Amino acid sequence: MANKSKVGGKSNFRTQRPVQSQTRQPGRQTVMRPTPLSIREDYRGSGKLDGKVALITGGDSGIGRSAAVMFAREGAKIAICYLEETKDAEETQRLVEREGSNCLLLEGDIGRKSFCEKAVAKTVKTFGRLDVLINNAAEQHPQQNITDISEKHLVATFRTNIFSMFFLTQAALPHLKKQSGSSIINTTSVTAYRGSAGLLDYSATKGAIVSFTRSLAMNLAKDDIRVNAVSPGPIWTPLIPATFDKAKVGRFGSDVPLGRAGEPYECGACYVFLASEDTSYFTGQVLHPNGGEVING
Repeated sequence: MANKSKVGGKSNFRTQRPVQSQTRQPGRQTVMRPTPLSIREDYRGSGKLDGKVALITGGDSGIGRSAAVMFAREGAKIAICYLEETKDAEETQRLVEREGSNCLLLEGDIGRKSFCEKAVAKTVKTFGRLDVLINNAAEQHPQQNITDISEKHLVATFRTNIFSMFFLTQAALPHLKKQSGSSIINTTSVTAYRGSAGLLDYSATKGAIVSFTRSLAMNLAKDDIRVNAVSPGPIWTPLIPATFDKAKVGRFGSDVPLGRAGEPYECGACYVFLASEDTSYFTGQVLHPNGGEVING
């Protein structure tokens, strides 16, 4: 089935992604074919985020890169956390700077509280403030049986996917409280709502993120800090070839009503929306760019 997207004002038809895989996580966007699309070239910024500073985890590629570039087009300055994908991170920096903004690169493990504290401190030192925290980075390790999930991978998945959100929010909160219009945006997943037989631990963390989002929104409402989430379906990011075998990658996204995987930019606009004053009355909510799958969440 054709994958139709619009880039630069022209229709661009893509067939299903060619079979491919990567041997380790995090995946690399630089070697993906076709390259995930971070932004529509005909997307017009309107200053929705002028003067704001955003810290984005997993901002080196995929959905995180899309959010970074779209935020930059809307006038924000960007800091991105990444584990070790330096080439991808430098490309995100180039794309952000092409928009006339600034991009701070922060290499380290967000599963470690000490790094999260350093990342927030360096962001504030560099840009003088922090307005938006996007908790986006994640890892997943498929296993068909719960007995095959090792303690190492179980702990690593929870540390990256949910513990980091606690660590970063704790570090960011004193700075967010000082700004008006501050917000936190978390990335959950369609698997939080419908489950995934082969991604038990990953799905569990994504379910935890939904509860974390709703609870934190209630907790911070008194401070006028909004907390929302985005729940992507099948999106073409480095996590896909780094997780699944070649055959599954070739079919990826074909089972949703729209019949195709989404591009990162089809999620990126959700983060812009949730960070802007357009959603000043949104908190504790989840947006669902998932190709039409109804999950009643």
